[in-house]
Amino acid sequence: MATMVDVCRLAGVSKATVSRVLNNTGPVKESTRQAVYEAIQTLNYRPNGLAQALASHRSDTVGLILSNFTGSYFGTLLRQATRSADEAGKQLIVTDGHDDPKRELDAVNMLVDRRCDAIVLYSRHMPDDQLVQLIRELPVPLIAMNRYLQAIPDRSIALAQVSAAHMATEYLLNLGHRRIACITRPVHQPTAQARLQGYREALLARGVKVEETMIEEGANTIPSGYEACKKLLDRVSFSALVCFTDYMAEGAYRALSEKGLRIPDDVSVFGFDDAPVAAYMVPALSTIHVPIEEMTRTAFEQAVRLAAGKEAPPIAPFQGRMVLRESVSVVRKN
Repeated sequence: MATMVDVCRLAGVSKATVSRVLNNTGPVKESTRQAVYEAIQTLNYRPNGLAQALASHRSDTVGLILSNFTGSYFGTLLRQATRSADEAGKQLIVTDGHDDPKRELDAVNMLVDRRCDAIVLYSRHMPDDQLVQLIRELPVPLIAMNRYLQAIPDRSIALAQVSAAHMATEYLLNLGHRRIACITRPVHQPTAQARLQGYREALLARGVKVEETMIEEGANTIPSGYEACKKLLDRVSFSALVCFTDYMAEGAYRALSEKGLRIPDDVSVFGFDDAPVAAYMVPALSTIHVPIEEMTRTAFEQAVRLAAGKEAPPIAPFQGRMVLRESVSVVRKN
């Protein structure tokens, strides 16, 4: 494999000159530039990207850390991240945080060592104060997705979780439902805590008592939604069910069917995320649409802007949107 030294010899120039040509830095005569290009083509020389990054402190790469790669939600996020990186002329380095704050921190440090110009971190578990400290101490810009950091709003991309869950619960209340059960995500997650807050606030605002027995925890999967709904059915009666992911709602559909309950005649069901499967469930699932493509695009635009040393405005939380389909109706019984 040809080296920079080989290029220098063939073009009859120094390594500094070849470096200036490759990095487009410093004055170089056009004839000299052309000689370097011809030598590169003749030798089929490929510059060492890591070496260039070490020398220039820039790699034209953006790192992306996801909680995991499961489901259409992260598939959509990853597709948009790829498009956004291409549009910015950046390479994308993707790794997995394994839903573990320590593994997420290890991944951040790895991407810093790889000289990424900026990092986008989608974190479900890392505490807010740790995120803020990390962002302030890193030598490169880091954008936190899935978290609104009030102390540094220019570094966070988040959904207005409380208002989104409030919206779904309030809609069911407006249809006359008062016994509204809830299948939440793992309650230690900040996202779950925010959605539970919205659910509770909507009930209390209408004078409906919050019953903890009406709340059951799932694990963001179809089987966990099935099991959580079975537990709810065994201990309480309800006319509506809010599920904090569409996949858990899909599992709940099976549990309700096994009990002989019809959707929405006996129980209305509301989901969250607007996963592609939601429109094709029977009946089609009403849900909260999360604008993950727009959120990802904004995260990358902000990361690239900060990496270039430009000013970046604070980013307000994104708003969820109700998508009403066939799974909810006015209350038939309580």
